[in-house]
Amino acid sequence: MKITDVRACQPVTPKSPDDWRTTIGQILVAVDTDSGLTGYGVGGGGFAGIHVVRTVLRDLLIGKDPTDIATLWRAMYDDTLAFGQKGLVVMAISGIDLALWDLKGKAEGVPVYELLGGAKHRRMPTYITVWDNAALREVVDSGYRGFKLHMECLADLSVSVDDFAPVIVEQLQASREIVGPGRVLMADSWMKWDMDQTRAVISRLSTAGFELEWLEEPIPIDDEAGYAALVKESPYPIAGGEHEYTVAGFRHLVEKKLHSVLQPDVCWCGGLTELIRVYEMAAEHGVRVCPHRGSEIWSLHAMAALDPEPLAESGRHWMDWVGGQPPIVDGFIEIEERPGLGIVLDEGSLETMATPVYDDWRPA
Repeated sequence: MKITDVRACQPVTPKSPDDWRTTIGQILVAVDTDSGLTGYGVGGGGFAGIHVVRTVLRDLLIGKDPTDIATLWRAMYDDTLAFGQKGLVVMAISGIDLALWDLKGKAEGVPVYELLGGAKHRRMPTYITVWDNAALREVVDSGYRGFKLHMECLADLSVSVDDFAPVIVEQLQASREIVGPGRVLMADSWMKWDMDQTRAVISRLSTAGFELEWLEEPIPIDDEAGYAALVKESPYPIAGGEHEYTVAGFRHLVEKKLHSVLQPDVCWCGGLTELIRVYEMAAEHGVRVCPHRGSEIWSLHAMAALDPEPLAESGRHWMDWVGGQPPIVDGFIEIEERPGLGIVLDEGSLETMATPVYDDWRPA
């Protein structure tokens, strides 16, 4: 079996957020073969990611054996090393890598989790991410194992620390009253707080004996000294990594003790190949992995096969063009037994965004 084409497009997603998640949004990648099989994956980078696939990565892969995934990943990474160690290029590689895994599973007639040693978990608990307590009230009785509240816009960042921390703590206390005691609750600041604000919030919460599963990305992700201090000081685990790339980036986080919980996004960090390596490295160091948007079909196979205690985050509801996504029922998600990743896609009905250069993702 040989690769005959590598295609990429940005599907139309009318419900997607009106921000970078659309303008530099998720791309669909297809890897075609001379056997008639096609593998599908999702990466990122929008039109820029498509350009990288079409002008750099495609030519590397034509004529190659698609089942030699590790070699192909290394070839893509090495060829883009001068300009793609992180960011949009790795997002594009992620889509191709996932498509290769999907293709390998299809070729062997097994789900991808079987390629990873078999599913230790078929039915996994999930948590849902919400943006305010009104949304939390709507889902609190839906059976989710946990709840994560986005905190970045819930207080005026320009006010004094003395005025800022009480607002955040009040919001979280209201969240705890909604979900009740003993249920998992997390907070995500999305890199918006500074060290003084973060320390003040942590101090107030811990003094009150507040239960918090983790505090996610409280400060800008390039503040390494700040994260190292927070990991030492905070009674709550510090989570992050959804904006990190490749196992090299995550090794840096682990070795410098910058996070207690790693959150790789398989569609951005380098694909399933790198997510597997992150799991292996984290296991060696006793660090928890909880993939970003883990309930999506792209991460679910790794969680089923490799995660000792999976907790899958709710996914992107606006990506309704991804067929085959297992539903979350009563707070649990069950991986299905279909070859490859299990994605179901009808190319004939797929509406795609016209790119400035490539207005048709199908082969000429």
